Amino acid sequence: MPTYLRQTRQVAITLFAVFFFTSLILLISGAPPLSAYYHILRGSLGSWNKISHVIKGWIPLTLCGCGLLFTFRIGLWNIGVEGQVMMGAVFSTALLRLGLQSQSPGLFLAMSLAAGVLGGAAWAVIAGFLKTKGDVNEIFAGLGLNFVAQGIILWLIFGPWRRPGVASMSGTETFPVALWLPKLSSLRLSPPALVIVIVALIATGLLLRYTRIGLNLKAIGNNPNAAFLFGLKPGRYMIVAMVFAGGFAGLAGSLQVSGVYHRLLPAISSNYGYLALLVVMLCNYNIWLVPLVAFFFACLNVGSIQLPMVLQLDSSLAGVIQGALVLAILGVYAWRQQNRRAQSAESIGHRA
Repeated sequence: MPTYLRQTRQVAITLFAVFFFTSLILLISGAPPLSAYYHILRGSLGSWNKISHVIKGWIPLTLCGCGLLFTFRIGLWNIGVEGQVMMGAVFSTALLRLGLQSQSPGLFLAMSLAAGVLGGAAWAVIAGFLKTKGDVNEIFAGLGLNFVAQGIILWLIFGPWRRPGVASMSGTETFPVALWLPKLSSLRLSPPALVIVIVALIATGLLLRYTRIGLNLKAIGNNPNAAFLFGLKPGRYMIVAMVFAGGFAGLAGSLQVSGVYHRLLPAISSNYGYLALLVVMLCNYNIWLVPLVAFFFACLNVGSIQLPMVLQLDSSLAGVIQGALVLAILGVYAWRQQNRRAQSAESIGHRA
């Protein structure tokens, strides 16, 4: 079967599983699926203002998805992407605070984006070194670092960076407008953020497909032992993959600070890191499907707010739906792996 037909078939099966599990959850909760889908669609795409909210969620999701493609390509489960988003936001906030009294706010705004990339990459490298030097599974290292990053944010908000006279979960003090990313006032949407995401998508596609780094990551991911015999160093490339993943995630955190909330919040990551894992798995690690699948999840996040208001459903249903999506995607992933093993065994049998 041609590659494009096989990928289309896998995506179709995954979408069917997503639709089935989601509909099942809606039926169990007493909500008519078609009506719920209609209100989710209307709540996410029913006006330009709602579409702008969807795009604001799509931007960090897509950036995190771009980064995760590098770690998935080499066979790493970068669960720590959530903490990398947080540390990108922390580093970006630190630079913006330095620019509060500056006469060149644009310079500090640009530096804050670079600092976000650096913060996310540095946090990812810690997990990478624990994996390559300490033989610590990247899943456990990433989860642990996520909790540490969350603790650092809470300490900063309630400690050194607390608002004058008060420390609350509302976050740090809002930055002056001069330190905000330029945005369209009518839609509250930042054109520079959109440009950054488009550049990130193109750069990721080119790096993974046409460069030696992308080829080596794929070779190591397919067979680390054989790659080592050909002179590649898996440990070194694992660190490289983590740097790319953390850098993109940190950039997402930086845009959350400078382009969306304009301050550091306890929930600055909005769980986009975890959600990006599902995005990348659902699109079968295809870079050109990442923006489409990320847009779907962003619509679900924004549109599901309508369900409690219109259909009188529990407000936690949106989280339950996302949980159902997790089960659907993991089920399809397990089926895909089983199918791949069966095809490999059949191929070996024919050769014998």
